[in-house]
Amino acid sequence: MWHNKPMNRVCITPRVISMGGVGSFRLKFEEGLRVRGIDVTYDLADPLVDVILILAGTKNLVGLWGAKKRGVPIVQRLDGINWIQRKRWTGVRYHLRAEYGNALLAFTRRYLADGIIYQSAFTQGWWENWYGETRVPKQIVHNAVDLQVYSPDVEGERPTDRFRIVVVEGSLAGGLDFGLNWALRLTEMLSAQLEMELLVVGNVDQRRQADYQARTSALVKFLGVVPREQIPSIDRSSHLYFSAEVNPPCPNAVIEALACGTPVLGFDTGSLSELVPPQAGRVVLYGGSPWDLDEPDIPALAKAAAEILENQSGFRQGARSHAEQKLGLDAMVEQYLEFLLSMK
Repeated sequence: MWHNKPMNRVCITPRVISMGGVGSFRLKFEEGLRVRGIDVTYDLADPLVDVILILAGTKNLVGLWGAKKRGVPIVQRLDGINWIQRKRWTGVRYHLRAEYGNALLAFTRRYLADGIIYQSAFTQGWWENWYGETRVPKQIVHNAVDLQVYSPDVEGERPTDRFRIVVVEGSLAGGLDFGLNWALRLTEMLSAQLEMELLVVGNVDQRRQADYQARTSALVKFLGVVPREQIPSIDRSSHLYFSAEVNPPCPNAVIEALACGTPVLGFDTGSLSELVPPQAGRVVLYGGSPWDLDEPDIPALAKAAAEILENQSGFRQGARSHAEQKLGLDAMVEQYLEFLLSMK
């Protein structure tokens, strides 16, 4: 454990504000630092900084160069690589932003980072396959949650007249909505035998919501972007969480659901099999190439979903137990701090 507080101040950059993903990680990690008496700053020029943690990448390369010249260690926390824009039309703006983001991350990784924390084994393999290995120290640390906040023990009662599937994604725009289509088809298939409902949490514009509602027979509710504080209650009120992302690096929403005792279902892409053991849900073979966005095996997905719905008690206990053993915030913060300290 972190007893002697050998580190006084950590600079976290950029200060990402978002419902999920990097924004969610930042808030949780900062909370863990402050509990341990470690200050947090966002100023790269702060003379009292012991180490800098880059959340993926920052445009302030000048500030990073300056810190590096002062001898401040720089650790880069790496997510996945933007790739959807190379497989389907996402619009000019999204495409350019994605490619620029990749170039920025790769440059920082190659020339500025003194150490790298990958969110999963999948993420590490992805970066090293696309951009080559680096010679700096590296470590894999999965994301985690506050097990007191994300817990099955408080409000969030599940409906008794139907089964509820929930999808939580920070953004379902810019060509990232194919997973939502699979969620709709899954719900439709299950609805042939069971009373079902699909909750969608995330940014889906009104026009697409109307389009989805018009072409599906399933009961679907779009909640939009909700305050972060509502996510635990939404997870607890659901019988099943569906991971709609293809090749997820290390999805916070999946970990949050598991901690709330909500079983997780998804295709075996990205890091999902690292996060969801058999007792906590089901990870189903995709049935084609996820990198080419081939048609997935929805019937296999529905079969696995039915198995989870038929054994709610067992899977819910398994999900929470796994989160307690592997996905707690304290353990994650300790791993980060140990790595950051090794850079000093």
